Amino acid sequence: MNKVLYALRFEKFAEESRGLNSRLYELLSREIAEDEQLLELSSKARSGQPIPNLLFAAVHYLLLEGKDHPLREFYPSITANPWPVDKAFNYFKDFCSTYEYEIIPLLKNKLVQTNEIRRCAYLYPVYCWIYNKVKKPLSLIEIGTSAGLQLLWNQYSYSYGSENVYGNKLSDVHLHAEIKGNHQPTLLLDSPPVASKIGVDLNINDLRKAEDYLWLKALIWPEHHNRREMFDKAVSLFKENPVDLIEGDGVDLIPTIVAGIKEDSVICIFHTHVANQIPEDLKHKLLANIDKIGKTRDVFHIYNNMWDEKLHVDSIVQGKKSIQTIGMTDGHGRWFEWDIT
Repeated sequence: MNKVLYALRFEKFAEESRGLNSRLYELLSREIAEDEQLLELSSKARSGQPIPNLLFAAVHYLLLEGKDHPLREFYPSITANPWPVDKAFNYFKDFCSTYEYEIIPLLKNKLVQTNEIRRCAYLYPVYCWIYNKVKKPLSLIEIGTSAGLQLLWNQYSYSYGSENVYGNKLSDVHLHAEIKGNHQPTLLLDSPPVASKIGVDLNINDLRKAEDYLWLKALIWPEHHNRREMFDKAVSLFKENPVDLIEGDGVDLIPTIVAGIKEDSVICIFHTHVANQIPEDLKHKLLANIDKIGKTRDVFHIYNNMWDEKLHVDSIVQGKKSIQTIGMTDGHGRWFEWDIT
């Protein structure tokens, strides 16, 4: 174990937690970064995973499952009147020691597959932009789909700092975000037409299974009540509007999936906050596969975290390739930049 590297990851996560309003995870991360025993425990995590997220989710999962330990009293997701977070670390460490043999299998076998519904707030204008360009129904393929909740983007409603509401105005899931940047997107009042939706993941989370549902809920940070509420509403919508989910390697499966999609639609391949877990060689293979698709079909590729943190939309339309950078996005979809016309 490279203790310095692991410590740096928790120090970075502390800063991220501060920016995303999780005082509990911020303070715990700073303490873990200096604790050899907990750094050693976190080193059991599955290779390529965001280690702090995985450790915190494993602990949160066991607490949500019902483990009886005083640590519960620090989690706003569990108790209405949580104890002061500055006293949480010793309880956290004791919990990890007590339940180490249940935490380790979670670290080794689970994945950080957050279904962040609010990211759809920046996907909606992207899909409007695409439809305005090609005037064809969209055929969606999501890589790293987890449970598929982002594929329901056209079942949600949206607002962007005004009284206007876009998308499915009758939806129980309403998302709002601030638009920054040099331009404003052209937003359609109603969602663009969708021809098909397919999600691919190495590990599909089946929302009908209590374990998978609870794991996805454990990935939501304890203070984020609104995220939990949106997640539960989206789960209900998903059960009423299921989509096709395929377990396998999305990079390899894309050509086969595209071959089965009707040609009167435009292919939209997308992934958000997933590519940082994709090895470098597979990133290049993904781009090569999309280039091949572009020889016979119009195709758009929507992504972030491939080479930088910005949201990008690359396209091949009628054989002509275009690369566009939309701008930065907040990890939880609270705001995004729009820097294209």
